[in-house]
Amino acid sequence: MLCSRHRGMAGTVNRTMSDRAIVLLSGGLDSATCLAIARQRGFDPVALSVRYGQRNDAELRAAAHLAAQADAPHVVTTVDLGLFGGSALTGDGEVPKHDADHPVGSGPIPATYVPARNTVLLSLALALAEVHDAADIFIGVNATDYSGYPDCRPEFVAAFETVANVATKAATEGGRRCRIHAPLIELSKAEIIDLGRTLGVDHAATMSCYDPDPSGAACGRCDACILRRRGFDEAGVTDPTRYAAVEP
Repeated sequence: MLCSRHRGMAGTVNRTMSDRAIVLLSGGLDSATCLAIARQRGFDPVALSVRYGQRNDAELRAAAHLAAQADAPHVVTTVDLGLFGGSALTGDGEVPKHDADHPVGSGPIPATYVPARNTVLLSLALALAEVHDAADIFIGVNATDYSGYPDCRPEFVAAFETVANVATKAATEGGRRCRIHAPLIELSKAEIIDLGRTLGVDHAATMSCYDPDPSGAACGRCDACILRRRGFDEAGVTDPTRYAAVEP
């Protein structure tokens, strides 16, 4: 059985590079930072990206680029959550746009929530982890500067880890406990940006926008863009994002 590991940045463990970890890589700031953290902690990461029915593939292109930069094997799989509907990100209506000072995450769960997305993504990561003999999964969820999605909270991460450890042959027969690492869950977006800069994350290569234009330029007005722009401003770091010509 593997020893317990911390989810935060504290508690970095000396490890050999033969230790595999699965990192869910969407192509955004948070997941790119998680990939860098996995490397910094001594893991040998495998990046997993999921084509889940999102309206654009800009973030998947970003994920491929980030995985290549990190010299990490990149697995891309498809599960079409758009078949079920229920989210503006998979085609049900327009992505909400706001002014720059909009208080993101303070109201009802927004239309960009994708039903069961993180449950499905972690389940896919769990399957890949078992095949790779990996006990560790990294996910870039955040419950500080976020849109209020219920599957980004510490309670969800802890609950999924409990499920994971009664759901696999590796855990129930082999005694290999699964650890779900959510190292960004209590950080602000500015703190994530600052941490990523320290770890060498190429922020210009990341894509956060929910609704980029056909050229790949970020809209600047969706919740993800507002949080991103605000984070760079609060971190005192130049925002390298290419935004569409129409500013909020």
